[in-house]
Amino acid sequence: MSIVNKHIVYREQTVREALIKLDNIAPSSILFVVDDDNTLLGSLTDGDLRRGFIRGLGFENSLLEFTQSKPVYIRENEYDLRKLEEFKRDLLKIIPIVNNKHQIVDILDFSLRTTLIPADAVLMAGGEGKRLRPLTDNTPKPLLRVGDKPIIEYNIDRLKQVGIQNINLSINYLGDQLVSYFGDGSDKNLNIKYVKESKPLGTIGSILLVENFMHEDIIVMNSDLLTNIDFNDFFKTYKESKADMIVAATSYNVDVPYAVLEVNEKNCVKSLKEKPRYTYYSNAGIYILKKNLLSMIPNDTFFDITDLMDRLIEMNLSLITYPLNGYWLDIGKHEDFRKAQEDIRHIKL
Repeated sequence: MSIVNKHIVYREQTVREALIKLDNIAPSSILFVVDDDNTLLGSLTDGDLRRGFIRGLGFENSLLEFTQSKPVYIRENEYDLRKLEEFKRDLLKIIPIVNNKHQIVDILDFSLRTTLIPADAVLMAGGEGKRLRPLTDNTPKPLLRVGDKPIIEYNIDRLKQVGIQNINLSINYLGDQLVSYFGDGSDKNLNIKYVKESKPLGTIGSILLVENFMHEDIIVMNSDLLTNIDFNDFFKTYKESKADMIVAATSYNVDVPYAVLEVNEKNCVKSLKEKPRYTYYSNAGIYILKKNLLSMIPNDTFFDITDLMDRLIEMNLSLITYPLNGYWLDIGKHEDFRKAQEDIRHIKL
């Protein structure tokens, strides 16, 4: 049963049928009353039924006589994160998502999805994984299993958890295995599509093969990462800064085992630092960018995402970093793969 069917009841159904359905999903839950076209008419809880019985209504009455006629709802593709945070603070747990005809098309259950980020996603999954051979001789690197599921599935599941519905996989090497594994995404209530390079197009060039993006912002990430990045905070930082593009960055520390002298152009010592630590930030392979930046990517040409970042810098557009303070591992080598197998037992992704 889909999550929508789980939470809807038709206005022609009986009070007894509604009670049975509420009892099956949990008495503390909620149903949404709809007509034959799935148009939202109201909401119904165990408390609404109880109060109706107290008012003198009975099992023979219409469901609409028990129904709250002005339920909270979210309009498809028009929600904002601040409003969702308000809903969570108000302890609303299950909210219908309606289209422009007021028909229920989805349900937001905060126990399953923490928010609804209005963005599409592209996962780069076409690499050969040469450094991981022979593991990748017959299996694409994104489908190598870490713990109980493939590397890429952790990333897809985390995107789903924050409400990303439209996910595009850029595939090449053994890409048919990815298509067979995920299909169209319907098993996960996702819309998964695939693009395949006819020749190498770099780390961002293949994004132009995606036929259509539903949203104005696009999350792009490498598929061979294990990370528990907070996508909600990542997106919120990007929007609040009004940036054109944001890149997640991991810190890399260099400890110098000696005292470091800082001198001027005349070799005069200006300061002395005893065994200092220098912190640098490295590209973590996770980005959010405005859709209009795609016009800066050349067609049918090898083009890396770092080339796009260079262009933004040259044009004085806003490119910002997001410090990734959680777990992050780029699985590129055998030692990384072994570490992932150990780490997955101790971290929550």
